[in-house]
Amino acid sequence: MNTATELRNKLRSIDHKGYPAYKDLKGQYNFGDYVLSIDHVQGDPFASPSRLSVRVEKAKAGFPAAYYDTKAKRITLQDHLTRLFGRQVAGGSFQAKGSGKSGLLSVSRCGQQVLERTAMRVKDGDLILRFEAGFPANGRTINARELEKMLFDILPDCVRRSLYYGKIDKEKLRQAICLCEDQQYIRQCLTERKLCAFIADGSVLPRESGVSERPMKNGVPFRSPESLRITLDLPNKGAVSGMGIPQGITLFVGGGYHGKSTILQALQNGVYDHIAGDGRELVITDASAFKLRAEDGRSVTGVDISPFIKNLPNRKDTVHFSTEDASGSTSQAANLMEALESGSSLILIDEDTSATNFMVRDRLMAQVITPGEEPITPFISRVRGMYEDLGVSSVIVAGSSGAFFHMADTIIQMKEYVPIDITQKAKEAAAACEDRGAEDADDARKFPPFNRKRCPGPDMALRKEDRIKMKAMGTSEISICKENVELRYLEQLKDQEQSMALAYLLKYAQLKMMDGRKDLRQIGDLLEEQLDGSGLESLFERGDVSSQLARPRKQEILACINRYRKLKI
Repeated sequence: MNTATELRNKLRSIDHKGYPAYKDLKGQYNFGDYVLSIDHVQGDPFASPSRLSVRVEKAKAGFPAAYYDTKAKRITLQDHLTRLFGRQVAGGSFQAKGSGKSGLLSVSRCGQQVLERTAMRVKDGDLILRFEAGFPANGRTINARELEKMLFDILPDCVRRSLYYGKIDKEKLRQAICLCEDQQYIRQCLTERKLCAFIADGSVLPRESGVSERPMKNGVPFRSPESLRITLDLPNKGAVSGMGIPQGITLFVGGGYHGKSTILQALQNGVYDHIAGDGRELVITDASAFKLRAEDGRSVTGVDISPFIKNLPNRKDTVHFSTEDASGSTSQAANLMEALESGSSLILIDEDTSATNFMVRDRLMAQVITPGEEPITPFISRVRGMYEDLGVSSVIVAGSSGAFFHMADTIIQMKEYVPIDITQKAKEAAAACEDRGAEDADDARKFPPFNRKRCPGPDMALRKEDRIKMKAMGTSEISICKENVELRYLEQLKDQEQSMALAYLLKYAQLKMMDGRKDLRQIGDLLEEQLDGSGLESLFERGDVSSQLARPRKQEILACINRYRKLKI
C-alpha cells in the first residue's frame, strides 16, 4: 500500500500535464487514521466525477458494537454517518477551483427514509465510505495543487468530523439507534397482533407540498379513533398509543381534501423507516405492502390475469397474458397478480388511480350487461377471497362509491384529517341498500387457482453486449442498452439511487439468473438473499462499486423486471 506522502509526490509530478495523467493515481494510500482509495478516475473535467472511498478500521472508528449488531441498526448507523459526512463535504465542495466539475465533493443525498446504500458500509465495525470528487483542471490540463488541497486539507477534516465516534454528537446517534429499535419493535408487533399497520398518535402525515417529503408546518396531528387505539410499550420511548389497522379489508372514506389520500400515502411509505422529525417515524406498515394502481400502456409478459379477466372476445389467452400496451383494467389486474407473485401480503388502493371497471360493477350494469358478455370479474368480487384464501389484506380509499361497505371489515371516515370509525353506521346503511356492487354467487367469494410459475429465459442480445450502459432518470425511468423501463407508477420508489440499483439488478438477473428454469419468485428470493448476505456491492464483479445505489424492495425489483419489454417467459 502506498503512503500519503507518495500520493503527494505523484500529484506534484503530474501537475500541468494532460488530464489522462490523473489515471496514474488509482490505488490505495495510507493516511494514518484511514486509507484513501482512488477507485475510478474521470476521463475529463466535464465527465462523471471520480469515485473515491475511505476505509476506517474498527479500532480507530470506535463505534459501539451494539450499534450494528442487527441489520436494521447497521443500516441506521450507515445512514446517520452518510448524512454527517454529507453535511461536512457540502461546505468543502468547490473550494478547489477549475473547469467543469473541478472541486466537487459529494456523497449520497439521503431523504426522509432510512435506506441501505453503497455510499456507506459498516462491516464488523470497519467503515467504508464511498463518495465522488471532481479532479481539478484548467481546461484539460491537470491542476494538481487544487486536488492536493482537496485530498490533504478538506477531505481529512470531513472524515475526522463524521467517521470517528469520539468526534461526533454521540447523543444524536444514540437517539437514531433508539428510534430504529422502536421501529423494529412495532414491525414485530404487527405480526404478533395481526395488524397491517400502526399510526402513532401525534404523527404528522401531511407533507409541506406535492414535491416535498418534509412535514407540513402546523399540520393536524394524527389522533386514533378509540375503537382502534392500541398502546405499545416501546423499548426506548415507552408507552405509545395509536391506530392499529387490523388485517382484513379496511376502507377509508370521506369528502374530498379531508385526508384520505394523505393517510394512504403515509401507509405506502410506512414500508420504510423514517428519520426523527419526519412526522411519520412511528407510521409502520407491513414491509411487503404494495400500492396498486392502473398503468395504461405498460408491457405485460405471460401473467395469469384470469382471476379477473377471461373470455375476451378475441379469445386472447389471459392465463398467459401478454401485451405491449395494457389497458387500465388489464394493467391493474397484471399489477395485482405480480404483487401476489412478489409475496405482498397487503395491497393499498386509491380509487382515484384505479380503473373503475376493474374495481366495481353495480347491479344495474350487471343486469344490462350479463356476466357472459362481461369478461371482467371486478376486484370487489375477489377482495374477500383474496384475504380468506390467500391471506392478503387490502386497504382501500374510496370517495365516490359505497360499494365496498358490504365487503369491508373496518370502515374509517376521514374528516378534516381526523379518522372516525364508522363501521357500524356504514354497515347498517349498506344492509338497507339493494345494490351490493358485487356478484352474489357463492363462488365469487373464493379466489380461483392461478398460474404461480413464470420462468423467464435470458435476453441473448443483452448477453452479447460488450458494454452494457445504464442510466436512471429520477424514479420515473431507467435505461439499459437504450431499452427504457417505465417506473413512474411504482409509487413506493423514493430515491433515484433505488432506480439505479434496479438497473444493476435487472442486468444481473438477466446475465446470471434467468435460465428458463427458475421462476420469478425464486429469482426475487435469490436476489434478496444475495443482497442480505453481500450487499449491493456484490453486483460489481470487478470491485469498482458505484457510490450511488440504494436498495429497493423485492416488490420493486420484480416490478422492474416485469416492465422490461424484452422479458421472455
